[in-house]
This record gives sequence, C-alpha cells and structure tokens, in this order.
Amino acid sequence: MSQGSDIPTARSGRVTIRTVAEHAGVSVAAVSKVLRDAYGVSAALRAKVEASIATLNYRPSAAARGMRGQTYTIGVIMADINNPFYPQIFEGINDGLSDTQYIPLIGLGRGLATIETTIVHAMVDRQMDGIIMIGQRLNTPGLNEVAKSLPIVVVAHHEPTATAFDTVNNDDELGGRLVVEHLLAQGYKRPAMITLSRAQLGRVDVSDRRERGFAKAMQAAGLGHYVHIEAAEAELDDVTATVRELLERPDPPDAIFGWADYYALEVLSAVRTLGYRVPEDIGVIGYDNSEPCSFTQNNLTSIDQSGREIGRQAVRMLLERIGGRTTVEHFVTTPKVSLRGSTQR
Repeated sequence: MSQGSDIPTARSGRVTIRTVAEHAGVSVAAVSKVLRDAYGVSAALRAKVEASIATLNYRPSAAARGMRGQTYTIGVIMADINNPFYPQIFEGINDGLSDTQYIPLIGLGRGLATIETTIVHAMVDRQMDGIIMIGQRLNTPGLNEVAKSLPIVVVAHHEPTATAFDTVNNDDELGGRLVVEHLLAQGYKRPAMITLSRAQLGRVDVSDRRERGFAKAMQAAGLGHYVHIEAAEAELDDVTATVRELLERPDPPDAIFGWADYYALEVLSAVRTLGYRVPEDIGVIGYDNSEPCSFTQNNLTSIDQSGREIGRQAVRMLLERIGGRTTVEHFVTTPKVSLRGSTQR
C-alpha cells in the first residue's frame, strides 16, 4: 500500500492486474476476461472491473498481452501525410475501433517499398495484431509475405484475385468515367487529364484505373481522337508546366481532371496563375472529395469515394481476420460526383 492511500499498488509502484483484482474484489482471471472482452462476462462484473481500472488508472502491459496472444494494437501504414484524402480514411478507422480495445499506431512509408518493409517488420516485432496499409508500394509477393506473419487489409490496391489479404477500394474506373460524363453534361467539350509521373504509374494502380475509365468514356462520347492524359510530378512547378503545355496546344482543353485532389488543387492554382478563369475558361475537377475541396478559395468539384466508409470497412475486415476469418473479401465503394463551382457553368 502506498503511504497516504488506501489503493493497493505493486511493489514497484506500478498498478498491475492483481492490483485491479484486489481493488474490484474479484479474481485475476475475472479481470483478464474483461480485458480480453471474453464471452460470458456479465455486465455487473464488467462495470465493477472497469470502475477499478478507471480509479487506478491501470494500463495493461502490451508485452504481457502479447505473450497471451494479443496486444490490441493495429498498425496503419500510409504512403505519406501530404494527401488530404488520407485523414478521411483514418477517421473511418477510428470510427471502427471506437467500441473496441484496439489502438491504431501510424507509420509513414514515404512512397517507398523499402521503408514500408522496415515499418512492417517493426510492427511484427512489436506483436501488433494486424496492419492496414493505405496506398502501399509493396508489390503482391511482398504483401503475401506480410500476410504470412499477421492479418493485413490493403486500401487503394486493386487485386480481386488475392487470397492472402483483403482489399478495400473505390470503383476507380467508374469514377474516371463519371468525370467525363459530368464535364460533358456541364458543356465542356475537350477534357484532359493530369496523372502521376510515369515513374510511379503501375505502382499506384488506382490512377491506372481512373485513366482507363476516363479514356473509355471519351471514346464512348465520340472523343477518342482527343484523349490527352499527361503525367506530372506532385509539385506545383511541374503541374504548372504541364498545365501550360496543355493550354498552349492548338486545340487546348477546356477542362482538366486531376487524378487526385492534391493534384487537382495544384491544377486549380496553376490555371489561375496563368490567367484563366475557373470555371468560365477552364473547368477543374479532382478525385477524393477531401476537405480542402470545400474551402471557399477552392470550391473544387470532386469525385467522392466515401473515404470514411473505406476506413470503417478496412477495420471491420481486419478485426474479422484477427478473429479467425480465412475467406477473402474485396470491398468496393461506388463513386459519385460532388458538384462545386469549379465546373458548374
């Protein structure tokens, strides 16, 4: 007992599971069942133990939990923190974990498979129960290797034949089609697209699918002769140069689709810097419907892919995998146009 307190503590001063059991007047096994959310725990027992946990400010040892089989931590690996769409997904992940004991821990892969691999190894070594990967750069063999160590769910990676891991995606090809259909409906006649640099294409397959949908819709509309899909690095100077090249053509586009919002926002800035009016001279549309789209200075039309729902579904699927599900699931959300002033004529 610590001096001046009637709360029992461990000899080291750290509150232990035994301390909680003594405070609650129950067995250590009963506290363990509550912590593990085991089947058959009564509401009264749970309330008594949770009250003692709160009073004692008890924090279960992750190492001890790992030895018992679970640490109640999941890893979330994101490509970077520059994409304004990722916070939507993470909000959904938090939604999905809100009524559980699980805590998400974030790692940034910086768009490099080597760094992702290092982070994965660190998460495995720390006995995390599963990993959600968002916009990963690891290829399929690499993902299969990770899945041998712990359950994973991959977001923004189309691989419907994968069996070792689950995926959550938007129907990106449909989204690319919706871009063209929307722009033509608004009276634009020559849409063009700016996509990822060629060095990254093939590793980020959502952009490939959006390109495919864009090109197919142009062909279906009788504009197969005018399919301009230009690549640019994700820096304002390079996007501005690409926009300038497009607009200096003999038959310049009257609308530009940025493959993701963080590209489209740079397109928007470049178009205005070059002296064009939006939407009167040039329409601009993005993809993701991230928060900056609704800012007054942007007012950017975008394809909504339900990022928060993607995050929720990723958590659901990962927890099911952790719980023992072995059958594969590939979840796909349906995109829709979120109309704003950048294309509204």
